[in-house]
Amino acid sequence: MRGSLSTCGDRVGPHPEFGVVRSRTSSRFCYHLRMSTLDQPAIAEHAAPERSVPERKEPTYVFTEKAVAEKSEIARRFIDTRLRLNANVDKANNFLLKRFYNLDHNTYLEGTLPAKTKELMGLVASTCLRCDDCIFYHTIQAYRLGVTRAEQEESLNVALVVGGSIVVPHLRRAYELLEELYR
Repeated sequence: MRGSLSTCGDRVGPHPEFGVVRSRTSSRFCYHLRMSTLDQPAIAEHAAPERSVPERKEPTYVFTEKAVAEKSEIARRFIDTRLRLNANVDKANNFLLKRFYNLDHNTYLEGTLPAKTKELMGLVASTCLRCDDCIFYHTIQAYRLGVTRAEQEESLNVALVVGGSIVVPHLRRAYELLEELYR
């Protein structure tokens, strides 16, 4: 394909400064970056400046999974089940699933945001999505990283406000796990 692509509607024309195509659908405009072609090189002077990427490293855990499993029966059952089920998934040798697992792993590494913050964000998102396995996973990981109970509870409060009362049954199970972990 050559030139500019637009899937939003009628082409209005290129943006004079950035080489962006502006399309009109109803009363809104959509902007698409113009694709360079052999006879039309990309505009180099408008390229985004390179930004430094923070070093990404494994987080430092305060507790091992074994220590968590010894402290909480709920956590032990979750960890055991997860290991067993992941073994089945690993047997499938699914390339795309391995890539997704790699993306997930790298997302939660220490970076610009601390791993603790990312786990609490995962806890909020998982609660809003009403995924008990995900809630347990992020609660356990946050605990392993040294997140306090108060920090976890405040994160669950955010999830309640964002997710609404439908998340309450999931909060009950999360609080049951917190009770075992922080006693």
